Amino acid sequence: MVSKTANVMTPAQLPTEEELLAMPESDYMNDVQLAFFRNRLKELEQEILNNAGATTENLRETQFVPDPADRATIEEEHALELRTRDRERKLLKKVQQAINSIDTGEYGWCEETGEPIGIARLLARPTATLSLEAQERREMRQKLYGD
Repeated sequence: MVSKTANVMTPAQLPTEEELLAMPESDYMNDVQLAFFRNRLKELEQEILNNAGATTENLRETQFVPDPADRATIEEEHALELRTRDRERKLLKKVQQAINSIDTGEYGWCEETGEPIGIARLLARPTATLSLEAQERREMRQKLYGD
């Protein structure tokens, strides 16, 4: 189980991305790194929730526009916004799963191979659950055999 106290750091106490990348491999997924990623994931979670709230408000503001072209434009904008929020809803689930994996001590480890995912990959995609090699193998299988 991961130490909860080390994961409660103020943003000013957290290392920079460069400092994370400079840490030795033996420090992989130590309390400081876990606190960094927990903070990053919590910020992403809050941003998604804020966007969802803004979308709800935007859609509530029904506008009566007599011109059919203007009405079509507004409906298309709403449809685009809803598609974006649907993608964010899926991302939110992954973010929450990643936060949970920090709590269970599984964050940063490939769910297929058990090997480290890597700090650089997690910085690029904090919700990653597979190492780069495992992800490439999965994508190759999907390409060859379909979903």
